[in-house]
Amino acid sequence: MDYIYLILGLFLLTVGGEFLVKGSVSLALRLKISTLVVGMTVVSLATSAPELLVSLDAALDGHPDISLGNIIGSNIANIGLVLGFTALIFPLNITNDTYKTNYPMLLGVSLVFVILIYQFQAVQFWMGALFVLSLLIFIFLIIRSSRKNNLNTSNETEQLSKEEVKSFPVWKSTIYLLLGGLALYYGSDFLINSAIAIAREWGVTERVISISLVAIGTSVPELAASVVAAVRKEENIAIGNLLGSNIFNVLAVLGITSLVTDIAVEDPKIYTKDVWIMLGFVILLYPVMRVFTKSTINRLEGSVMFLAYILYIYFL
Repeated sequence: MDYIYLILGLFLLTVGGEFLVKGSVSLALRLKISTLVVGMTVVSLATSAPELLVSLDAALDGHPDISLGNIIGSNIANIGLVLGFTALIFPLNITNDTYKTNYPMLLGVSLVFVILIYQFQAVQFWMGALFVLSLLIFIFLIIRSSRKNNLNTSNETEQLSKEEVKSFPVWKSTIYLLLGGLALYYGSDFLINSAIAIAREWGVTERVISISLVAIGTSVPELAASVVAAVRKEENIAIGNLLGSNIFNVLAVLGITSLVTDIAVEDPKIYTKDVWIMLGFVILLYPVMRVFTKSTINRLEGSVMFLAYILYIYFL
């Protein structure tokens, strides 16, 4: 029965994430924000909702390693699995904004998170307050920059709105958001309970089950959103979604969760191994984007990232 609940939880998370993305993007584009900013903010927040509910639920139920492992594993999966797989389907072009603003922010957030978790072996209330404040400032700055510089906003909005916005009035977008939220709520509950039961049955630690199975499950919305965006040649949303999602996972998910309850590390491998591998994937992303084939992530580079993720899971 636990496996049925596991599959049901993954299904609800996938459906819920898809509904949230559709509803939120439809509303956001009416504000005439560039697609890169939409990907970095609205889509990232929507696709990070499964991580938020899973981590919050796990922390409140007394399973902090699942809460932390979910975020660390999800950030690794977003870069290695999701971005790598997306690039295998459709090579991705990288904009200057990604180099100058979004990637440095991701690298900075990852470094701070690694240092804090290694130093304190916990995510405490004051860290959560710092994370949330940093997120609000970051969102404010990128939205202001997008509107001030008018970075192809009108053209991008016209291209995407023809398919998305006109077919989704406000009331329908709101329904998508509500249905998505409900699906994510019940999906996260099913996923957590079944994952814990299966881990105990197989004698696997909560850290391993959360950083692999649970993390992959909560990354399904990112995978779906990025693949769809890449196929539609909206690389800005595909890239922005993944970078933004990793930033949101730390600043929003861990930030909000730690404001509710402190998240203490129980398995030391989380801060001696896992967070450093997460940082390694973030660092690997730069030469993949910038060095080998400048301003593009091609299929070969995507396959390297995907293979790196497979090896990480194999040796976990």
